[in-house]
Amino acid sequence: MRLLLWTIRARVIRASVADDGMSTAEYAIGTIAAAAFGAVLYGVVTGDSIVNALTKIIEKALDTAV
Repeated sequence: MRLLLWTIRARVIRASVADDGMSTAEYAIGTIAAAAFGAVLYGVVTGDSIVNALTKIIEKALDTAV
């Protein structure tokens, strides 16, 4: 009985600690997420609404009386 408990405990510890290959998968997912975020950000910034909003802000700032 004691040997069985020791074996089960050892397997649980090994399963919870083993992370072979996890760092490569994490880097790959992080790289894909960063590229997707960059593509979305580029699409938003180059869209007409952002350009028009920034133009209005700049024009308003330049038209203010000092």
